[in-house]
Amino acid sequence: MKISTYDPDISRALNLELNRQREGLEMIPSENFVSEAVLEALGSVATNKYAEGYPGKRYYGGCQFIDVIEQLAIDRAKEIFGAEHVNVQPLSGAPANIAAYEALLEPGDTILGMDLSHGGHLTHGHPVTQSAKIYNFIRYKTNADGLLDLENLRAMAVEHKPKLILVGYSAYSREIDYEGVKKIADEVGALTMADIAHIAGLIAAGEMNNPVPLFDVVTTTTHKTLRGPRGGMIMCKKEHKKAINKAVFPGLQGGPHENVITAKAIAFKEALEPSFKAYARQIKANAKVLERVLGERGYRLMFGGTDNHLLLIDVTPKGATGKESEAALDKAGITVNKNMIPDDARSPMDPSGIRLGTPALTTRGMKEAEMEQIGAWIDEAITARGDEGKLAEIKTAVKELTDRFPLYPDLTY
Repeated sequence: MKISTYDPDISRALNLELNRQREGLEMIPSENFVSEAVLEALGSVATNKYAEGYPGKRYYGGCQFIDVIEQLAIDRAKEIFGAEHVNVQPLSGAPANIAAYEALLEPGDTILGMDLSHGGHLTHGHPVTQSAKIYNFIRYKTNADGLLDLENLRAMAVEHKPKLILVGYSAYSREIDYEGVKKIADEVGALTMADIAHIAGLIAAGEMNNPVPLFDVVTTTTHKTLRGPRGGMIMCKKEHKKAINKAVFPGLQGGPHENVITAKAIAFKEALEPSFKAYARQIKANAKVLERVLGERGYRLMFGGTDNHLLLIDVTPKGATGKESEAALDKAGITVNKNMIPDDARSPMDPSGIRLGTPALTTRGMKEAEMEQIGAWIDEAITARGDEGKLAEIKTAVKELTDRFPLYPDLTY
């Protein structure tokens, strides 16, 4: 029985969400649009199967075909990233990070991780997280130019003698010198971990540096720029295989979500296609256009610009806050998220900046010309944030644009 027949309330909400995605500009940099094949996998019969354990070593019978699927996902991820070992079972990026800590560390061990306001992630040591209560996080920041300062990182590593040095960010827009970080870690006897959740797709396409062959452990989500289902993944050196697998199951999770792993396998196959490389190049090209347009219109770009898919923008030069800007853009049909900027004097729920990115727009086929217009609309909406008529006018223009780039044209609920 179809959703529309059995549950009209859910059907209505899903169709409204489908239309919101179709008619608006999704610019939250952690969001993307999966392929119809990935959507199909998420609703497949793989959702019915319990498969605690790993391929060939399950605690349940009847896993022979699930094993084929999960092994395909593992093998494809190894090929993409050059990984020695891959665990595709983490439910998302945060659980993947927690599992990595569990595998590599003892309670009380010191970790060097990026400060949240400078582009880091909550799971990189923010005091509100459980991990921060278990491990001793020392948080480093970017320098006055908005860049990761390896000399400062080295000085902190020498001073604090961390067991683990962690790099990788949720709002940092620059390339990372993994070889430089590895050299510092080797000097102080630390393990290395990279969280590439945001940039995994760009790394997969060869458009950004790849830490996987260098670092002890690399975690990622499988959505965002990798354009797969919502989920996580851990890649590591062979010597950490047993500890990583044990930390994921039975350490933190029970039965894996094999429908999601099926969708991961399909997304990894897509990432191996030549067209994915062209897609990743376009993501970066589109981001550079937005960088130029918004810079020319008086916005302060954190970290001096972007080398990847996202921009972190200080909107206070326009007399606005991040919260106000997010709300105004939402009314204009443009979805971004409010975000703290480095050393923000404002609160996380009403910060000074917004974060936006190009993966979802690029998936729809939009290129440089569209970015020029979208950059102008962003500025117009923030500038006219109190003018409901102007915001409605922009939203109408946005819909006219998105109609030219159809999304799931045959889908309905």
